[in-house]
Amino acid sequence: MRIEVAGHTHVGMKRNHNEDNFLVLPDENLCCVADGMGGHSSGEIASKIAVEELAEFFRMTSRDQDSTWPYKMDKSRNYDENRLSTGIKLANKSIFEKASSDMKYKGMGTTIVSLHFTQGSAYVGHVGDSRVYFFRQGVLKQVTEDHSLLNDYLKAKKLTPEEIENFPHKNVIVRALGMKETVVVDVSRVEPQQGDVFLLCSDGLSGMVTDQQMQDLLARTPELEKACVQLIDMANAAGGNDNVTCVLARYHEA
Repeated sequence: MRIEVAGHTHVGMKRNHNEDNFLVLPDENLCCVADGMGGHSSGEIASKIAVEELAEFFRMTSRDQDSTWPYKMDKSRNYDENRLSTGIKLANKSIFEKASSDMKYKGMGTTIVSLHFTQGSAYVGHVGDSRVYFFRQGVLKQVTEDHSLLNDYLKAKKLTPEEIENFPHKNVIVRALGMKETVVVDVSRVEPQQGDVFLLCSDGLSGMVTDQQMQDLLARTPELEKACVQLIDMANAAGGNDNVTCVLARYHEA
C-alpha cells in the first residue's frame, strides 16, 4: 500500500485570518482537516490543537500498541476504528479544557474530518460539517454526513428546494470539538480500490463549489497538487466567503 497526498489551505477572499488547519502524516497514513470557530483567533487555536492531538495520539500508539488509552474500547468497533475515535475524543478534551480554563478562549471549537489508511481499508472519523468524499472511476461520492442544522432539517424532510436555497442558518453546526466535555465521533469504513482519490475539505470549499464542479475538476486533473490548488482557486473565484482547505489522498495498492 502506498498513499499519495497533497494539501493546501487559503484564508479566502473575505476573512483576515485563517482558522483552518490540516494534517498530513505519511508515516501513519493519516490526514485530517479542522475548521476552527471562535473570536479573537481562538478558532485557529482550536483547530491547531485538534490536528496536533490526533497526530500525537497516532504517533504514541504506533510506538506502543499496548499503551493505555484514556477511553474504553467500543466493542462494536475494531481496533482501527477505536484508535481514530479515541484520538478525536482526546482532541475534544484538550480543546474543552483550554476553553474552560481561560476566558479569552471561551466558546472556541472546531470541526474535524480525518482519514486513516490501513491495508485494504480506509477509515473516516468526523465531527461537524467539514467533509470527506471519495472519487472513483469518474464519480465523486460524499462519505460523511454534515452535523449541521440544515442537514437535520433535510433528514426530517421539512424543507422545499427553495427553502433549502434560502435557509438562513446554513453555517450552524450541531456538533463540534470543544463545545462539551465529551463528543460523539462518527466513524465509517471504505474499502479503497486502486487509484481512488479521497477529498477532505472545510466548508469553505464545499459551500462555494458544487459536488459536480469538484467531480469535473478531479476527472480532468490527475495531479493532486495541481487539483488542490485549482479547487481552492474555484472556491475563491466563487466568492471565497470563508477559509478554504483541501487535502487529496490517492490510494495505491502497492
